[in-house]
Amino acid sequence: MEKKYEKKIQKSGHNLKNLFLFLLLPLLFVFAFDDVFGHGVGSETFPPVELDGKQVTIEVSSSQSDPEANDDQQISISMIDFDSKITLRDVTFFIKAEKGNQFLFEQEFKADNGFLVFNFVSKDIDSVVLEEETGSNIFGSLLGLDSRLIHVKGPKLSEGGLYKFDISVLTADGYSKTLEEPLVFNAGISIAQTSRHDFVDPNFGDQNIHVVTYYDEISNFQYDSDSKEISYSMPFEWSYTNINQTSVVHEELVIPKTFGDLLVSGFTVFVNGVQLSDDVATIDDFFADGRVVHFIIYQKELLNVLENGSNGNGMNFVITPDKDYPHLSSVTENGQFRILVSWEPYNLKSNSDAKILFDVTDIFLKNKPASTNYEFSITQNNKVIYQQSGISTDSREEHNVAEFFIPQDITGIINLNFNNLDNNDLARTTIPIVIDRVTSQNEITIPDWIRNNALWWSEEQIDDDTFVRGIEYLIKNQIIVIPSTEQESSESQEIPSWIRNNAAWWAAGQIDDQTFVQGLEFLIQKGIIRV
Repeated sequence: MEKKYEKKIQKSGHNLKNLFLFLLLPLLFVFAFDDVFGHGVGSETFPPVELDGKQVTIEVSSSQSDPEANDDQQISISMIDFDSKITLRDVTFFIKAEKGNQFLFEQEFKADNGFLVFNFVSKDIDSVVLEEETGSNIFGSLLGLDSRLIHVKGPKLSEGGLYKFDISVLTADGYSKTLEEPLVFNAGISIAQTSRHDFVDPNFGDQNIHVVTYYDEISNFQYDSDSKEISYSMPFEWSYTNINQTSVVHEELVIPKTFGDLLVSGFTVFVNGVQLSDDVATIDDFFADGRVVHFIIYQKELLNVLENGSNGNGMNFVITPDKDYPHLSSVTENGQFRILVSWEPYNLKSNSDAKILFDVTDIFLKNKPASTNYEFSITQNNKVIYQQSGISTDSREEHNVAEFFIPQDITGIINLNFNNLDNNDLARTTIPIVIDRVTSQNEITIPDWIRNNALWWSEEQIDDDTFVRGIEYLIKNQIIVIPSTEQESSESQEIPSWIRNNAAWWAAGQIDDQTFVQGLEFLIQKGIIRV
């Protein structure tokens, strides 16, 4: 899975290299490029400026010497006539380079043909070393020119990340033509960087999440198995100048399909405490071994965080499963159908009844519910616990249902298998879920739909007895999971008004789950709620 995915993320760099080497004129190097401006992407072309009556610009592009081998990173810097797309001759560059916060070099370079190529090589050495190669490299042979190829060698230089260049043009169209005022450009080129994070989940065992960053190196990755919250940090300069140069910040999570808790149908993203819009996150389930969750953060979102967030220390990401979409989802291997699954009760237990609800939707019809034959089974270690077949409903209001009894000896991970949809052997997928879920002793789990019940009770649309009986049922069936609470033997009494106020505030999102549960614990302690 890891190698297949790395090939995918390296493809864009490989294409840039092909473009970089493709076009040439005799004795003139010609670049083809789009008018794309922005930090944090794989190429950057600056708005043109005037020089001796013509419009010129700087283009910075990235490529990779061998994408299949995850080899050295190469970044080219070119000075180009904006109208003819031809590089200028006899250009003197003064360049300061950094990778993330690591200073690399600050040096003057002469470029007879108007372009330089820096090859970043990882070497286990104490300091950064520059070695120049001319005439005999691949660039010179393809272009028929002596090409300036500068090898930049140092620790972790070829691993991707954000490379920053402060570029001053001192001469152009002749080394004797020193500019009265150097032309200054500040470029940021991002090359995809993948980090793997391994951990043990109490329910799904050994798991890992890959983070692919197209902006800068991440740090402080954490996964909370109770809240299913993913968090990490990344350097970012919070200024209007930087945001105006940043067209997009692109991050990806790669999640194994064996990790059922994160096969949710939606994610909510926070940056520095600010919730981003729903369309930032998109889910790609079209990989056999895992799902890819994309986070595309455009300038509008960045400006919102700048103006409303706590922005002293880069980007602090918090990514949580979306409570509005509690069901899990997976796409069949042939990419035709998406399966959406939920179950009752919320926490499945061995030696008890259970109900699986699922929808079959057609991806090619914008996830419209599909009426198609299916084969459904529940297995553990290749042992069949339950199976049924039928024709799925195309109703948006009704679900397909499988009711079964969970045997006493079944605990841990079970697999929900969907096979042979539409009589196609490749229309199949599996979703893992958990029986007898392991939870933290102090974990609080409250499904979002219970807010409606609390709101109705706070508005006296339902009476106290109905509310209490409902809460008792939800706790006994572990639809609500709260910490263990000692219970007094005193007689029942009226529910205090402050608990009704808590319910109203909680339903409106003005207090958190912990505060609402403190009210329920009080009712249990006083014997008003019996569990």
